[in-house]
Amino acid sequence: MRTAFKEWATVVDALGHGEQILVLRKGGIAEGRDGFQIEHRRFFLFPTLFHQQRESVTEPAQRRFDQISHTFPGPDIARIEFLAEVAASRRLESLSETDSLHGQHIWRPEVISDRFDWGKEKNIFALAVRVYRLPLVIELPMSPQYAGCKSWVELDKDIPTMGMSPVLDQAAFDHKLQQFFSALNPAVP
Repeated sequence: MRTAFKEWATVVDALGHGEQILVLRKGGIAEGRDGFQIEHRRFFLFPTLFHQQRESVTEPAQRRFDQISHTFPGPDIARIEFLAEVAASRRLESLSETDSLHGQHIWRPEVISDRFDWGKEKNIFALAVRVYRLPLVIELPMSPQYAGCKSWVELDKDIPTMGMSPVLDQAAFDHKLQQFFSALNPAVP
């Protein structure tokens, strides 16, 4: 498998430690007119510092960023530790929907609002993903094809997935997934 999804290193850390199961994505400039599309249901998480802004995440996530930032590889290395599978997805058409997910991710509300409003269409995608830790951390040389403001990249080589393990057990994952569904589909009184 070679497909990878670019995301801030601090968000990959939160996904990889089971703090969140959500990815919120508008899409990069390189994704053209149609914006972000869920092109793959299974992919490696490709941590990046591209557009990373410590101030764009919650205070606890900022403290975590301060703790781990010295462990990030240099700009010439891509480190792959996790694989994600999309369990559910939703195109959010209102800011009230994004607000309902507060507490289920580490982004600050104004960052989500800015992303929601970016471009001609006002929306953002929410992906609930099940994350797995690879048995070995893979470090690849950074390739020019990985650069740019895009969500999807094709890695230069296949990465084996045998022996991976979920970062959350089934009950914990199901609980977080139910929170996602409940937030977006609240019971009508």
